[in-house]
Amino acid sequence: MKRLILSFAAVAFIGVSCFLGLRADASDSKKSVTFTKDVAPILFNNCASCHRPGEIGPMSFLSYKETRPWARSIKEKVLARQMPPWHADPAHGEFANDRRLAQSDIDTIAAWVDQGAREGDPKDMPAAPQFPDGWSIGKPDAVFHLPKETLVPAEGVVEYLYFTVPTNFTEDKWIQAAEIRPDKRDVVHHVIVFVQKGGQQSLLVGYAPGEQPAVMSKGLAKKIPAGANLVFQVHYTPTGVEKKDRSYVGLVFAKEAPRNELQTRPIMNMRFVIPPGDPNYEVTSSFTFPEDGEIHSLMPHMHLRGKDFQYKVTFPDQTSKVILSVPRYDFAWQTYYTLKHPVRAPKGTRVDCLAHFDNSTKNKYNPDPGKEVRWGDQTWEEMMIGWMSFTYDSKALKKPAVDAVGQSK
Repeated sequence: MKRLILSFAAVAFIGVSCFLGLRADASDSKKSVTFTKDVAPILFNNCASCHRPGEIGPMSFLSYKETRPWARSIKEKVLARQMPPWHADPAHGEFANDRRLAQSDIDTIAAWVDQGAREGDPKDMPAAPQFPDGWSIGKPDAVFHLPKETLVPAEGVVEYLYFTVPTNFTEDKWIQAAEIRPDKRDVVHHVIVFVQKGGQQSLLVGYAPGEQPAVMSKGLAKKIPAGANLVFQVHYTPTGVEKKDRSYVGLVFAKEAPRNELQTRPIMNMRFVIPPGDPNYEVTSSFTFPEDGEIHSLMPHMHLRGKDFQYKVTFPDQTSKVILSVPRYDFAWQTYYTLKHPVRAPKGTRVDCLAHFDNSTKNKYNPDPGKEVRWGDQTWEEMMIGWMSFTYDSKALKKPAVDAVGQSK
């Protein structure tokens, strides 16, 4: 009987302990989370570049009043990892511009919404991030506009337009960052700015939905030679209302001579024919390094039937690895993926791009699943381009500093 009483006592003690433990855990999980103290810093650091007045985000997150109506939607999007947008498979490569939220930030946002999305003490509110005159790259050293306003009709198809703008630079300029600002964002489908000198032309920066400004890694820069022109390729999309646009580009000069010149090239295939209704049509393209170099960033580009995209590198010793995989391509987010560590590409290294297209009725964005699809400029046509930014060792202006494990700094 004494043993039975002790057993009951032990059970009671364990039960009370578990109850107290659960209460403690519940108390921890109910830690007060407020917008001003906990959520605003997350949104300011990760979302405000797009979610502010005049930018691509359809709502602003710079204040509690602006953010509160979207609280539940924000929770849903971050839990599903749909926002911030990032489409690279984490199994392949590390990226310096990875926009994914840390799990702790996701948990904080979810807890805030679950607790009623309270504002908190206004004194805890951090200062809102500042974007000089709307620029994401900071105040530019030089700004170039289209030569004149362009009338975008209310309806119809607008072919690509090209505008040449002289820089009047009297000396070579090294560009550390570049940003295109659409004047009338709703009618500007994309803008690409090229550097033209003599018969040569090189890509400087592009703008498309979801594409970030070009910010070169430390020690790298793009070159605009003295006397060069900027060539704007502009694609307008009518929206039912006639508008005038005069988009522009801002440039930030490197403060010192770079270590190497960054170049960008397309790895593309223009000779494909996607059959009607095909749910998984494959297209490939390749580029082989003619000399030693390094790969720094990548950007897949397709249109509305784009399904997935992969970059695979095969080295001269025939070993290979996937350096970027985008298993669910999204035309609305033209993302440049900047490698955290450049990939060495000795002479003979081959970069293979592999893409699939969904031309079936299951693709809700498909303009016409009954149509045969070929290469074309318009979004109802298709493209297959693996943009790649890289350097050649022979173009190096300074020797890179190398750390103990052989990675370029």
